[in-house]
Amino acid sequence: MPLSGSDPAVAHLAMVDPVMRRLIEDIGPCTLRPNARRSPFESLARAIAHQQLHGKAAESILTRFMRLFPGRRFPHPDDLLAVNTRSIRAAGFSRSKIVALRDLAAKTLDGTVPTSRVIQKLGDDEIIDRLIEVRGIGRWTVEMLLIFQLGRPDVLPVDDFGVRNGFRLAYGRRSMPTPKQVLRYGERWKPYRTVAAWYLWRAADRAKQVS
Repeated sequence: MPLSGSDPAVAHLAMVDPVMRRLIEDIGPCTLRPNARRSPFESLARAIAHQQLHGKAAESILTRFMRLFPGRRFPHPDDLLAVNTRSIRAAGFSRSKIVALRDLAAKTLDGTVPTSRVIQKLGDDEIIDRLIEVRGIGRWTVEMLLIFQLGRPDVLPVDDFGVRNGFRLAYGRRSMPTPKQVLRYGERWKPYRTVAAWYLWRAADRAKQVS
């Protein structure tokens, strides 16, 4: 079931983990609110655009890209496949990203990438398994979609630097924990690991502000 409110999650985390309880007391209520307006195709296309780029640069490229499709809020997969590579290249996409975008469009049309309606019926692991078949899409990207678009309540992106750094800071570790260490410790946070990840991100952000 999607994450609709964080109070039960916060109560659970505070009960099972005293360190998390202190973190919750310091940071306050969880304000995570998923944005379900975008289709999986659009979310992943935007993720491809943002790979290895600063946000403003990626958004500029996306703005030029969307001008290739007048009348569309965002292009459909068949729209993208109909546009020649030179035009997409002129918008600012690298050749490797164009290959990834075309693969994403093709896999959306053949059903590998589910529609917004279908994806709601799938489990987290099935979504991950299907979407990482797309060229250029890894597990972390899919986990971000699960958290910020679909609102899945029990996602712990242990490969995320912010999550692991937040864990290091909150739990007083001298060295950066491995993904396996965070995953193992996080077993106690089930079934609300998404909210735990959100608090670890906030712990990392707070440390940046202090420094």
